[in-house]
Amino acid sequence: MSDTVALFRSYADKSHWKPSLGENGHKKALQDSSWADGLRGIAAVFVMCSHLTLAFARYIVRPADGENGPSSWMQRPIFRLVGQGPAWVALFFILSGFVNSLKPVKLARAGNVEPALSNLAVSSFRRSFRLFLPATAATILSWFITQFGAYETAKHSDAYWLYTTSPSPSSSWGTAVEDLVRAIRTTWLYNPENPYDQPQWALFYLLQGSMFVFCALLVTINLTPRWRTLALILCYFWSWNWGIKLGDRTYIIPPELGKNRVDTSAAMVGVNVFTGIMLADLNLSRYPLLFAQSSILFAPPLALFALFLMSFPSQFQPWAAWSNWLLKGFYVIAPENAELSRFWPTIGAQLLTFTIVMSPHFRRILSHQWFLFLGKISFPLYLLHGSFMRSVLSWLLFSRQELTQMEENGSAVMRYPLPGIPTFIVVMPVFMVILLTATHIWAIKVEPWFGVITKSAEDLMFGKHERVPSLPVRKD
Repeated sequence: MSDTVALFRSYADKSHWKPSLGENGHKKALQDSSWADGLRGIAAVFVMCSHLTLAFARYIVRPADGENGPSSWMQRPIFRLVGQGPAWVALFFILSGFVNSLKPVKLARAGNVEPALSNLAVSSFRRSFRLFLPATAATILSWFITQFGAYETAKHSDAYWLYTTSPSPSSSWGTAVEDLVRAIRTTWLYNPENPYDQPQWALFYLLQGSMFVFCALLVTINLTPRWRTLALILCYFWSWNWGIKLGDRTYIIPPELGKNRVDTSAAMVGVNVFTGIMLADLNLSRYPLLFAQSSILFAPPLALFALFLMSFPSQFQPWAAWSNWLLKGFYVIAPENAELSRFWPTIGAQLLTFTIVMSPHFRRILSHQWFLFLGKISFPLYLLHGSFMRSVLSWLLFSRQELTQMEENGSAVMRYPLPGIPTFIVVMPVFMVILLTATHIWAIKVEPWFGVITKSAEDLMFGKHERVPSLPVRKD
């Protein structure tokens, strides 16, 4: 914990952050891409908040308390973003496309096509290892503590997300090993599912998105920026059609919500990744600097509108006037295979990222050291928050609660009731300190080992240690 406090102080001392930018500062701000780390950190925090919402405040999922009923302030647009997981997951995919393509696109725009292709191949190789290794380590950690009953309190609590995602111990250690291998394997298959760490469902799609980046740039890297953007726009709209074929499951929207159409719970990988690549090209163009002065006028309202779209609920859309208006708009403009619950949050996330790319002021804000700290721990936070919620947070919240009989799906069950608000006020800061300390330790102590393993695999598979000497040249 002392390490985390010291880190906070060092960030605060080093930041010397100034909220305003002069004319000379616009160009410098537009050359800095660290804002992507800050935005990723914010997205990771809100993904965790969405799981807290599903555990303890499920009423936020609804836009109102009944059809045309009253809405609390936490159910209204923008405020309800604490429970909007799909919107923040969409940002992960957009930023994945942006970050993975930024350097290759920069090299290509400078005419260095061969180095761009080499960088693209190496980064795609590293990406696979840097996703798989931490995810596997987090799964093993969660699996291990499961066998000792660490999730039993959460499994018998009245917190929905906790008891639905808490696995039970295996019947024997032999069975446990089989369960672990199965969990690691199914994380990277279609219908991705990891019983020991539910949020890892998105990692398969993140890896898929990295392959989309590789394939798209492999085809378009020789094109001029204008033609590359045109090709990516075509891929963007095309992916609305074939994206459903790469989804994990499909179902039909109930007729009462509108005309029958197929819906998919795929994460809309293509549309977000292609957006990220196009934004990388835009980021390196002259347009952000050209509109830098006027961005102070158009960026704030665009960002607010983007956050409004990101607030679209995944359920009960007709219950509030604003969400019903977006629901009707969906059936008018959305492509045939678009997913209802993710369409507007995805469009909003894309608009928000575009606004940030065009605004040196937003870039400057997101490059603050506090946000960069969140960006540094964003992946560990994504991987560890579920396990810590099902163990540490459950112990802190329910340790003084007694099992109480409750009715669930027409049958009686014994669960720990949710504690009162004063308990949450005391427990949540303690839990956040513990979680941030753990993720910080993971980032500085564990993550480097994944880098070492990735580098060793790269050297081995690329043959860097086995350079074959060239044959002697004949003198005749």
